[in-house]
Amino acid sequence: MKISDVRIRLVNKEDNKLKAVASITIDDCFVIHDIKIIEAAEGAFIAMPSRKTNDGEYKDIAHPLNTETRELLKKAILNAYNDELMK
Repeated sequence: MKISDVRIRLVNKEDNKLKAVASITIDDCFVIHDIKIIEAAEGAFIAMPSRKTNDGEYKDIAHPLNTETRELLKKAILNAYNDELMK
């Protein structure tokens, strides 16, 4: 799997844990939108796109199936986010 593009849209709300929203393109043929970049006490992390169920829970719409893939996505997205902050 090759992440061929990462796009970052910064969120400009003060006192908000949501810092940006990312879209990634995989292998130049598949896009996932609305990956959230959230700032926590331990540092930034990503949250995959999700929707609220009838019982009030949130379920991921798309997500990696293993830790290796999740780390690959996290690294690519957070690197692009940090690059965007440096502009």
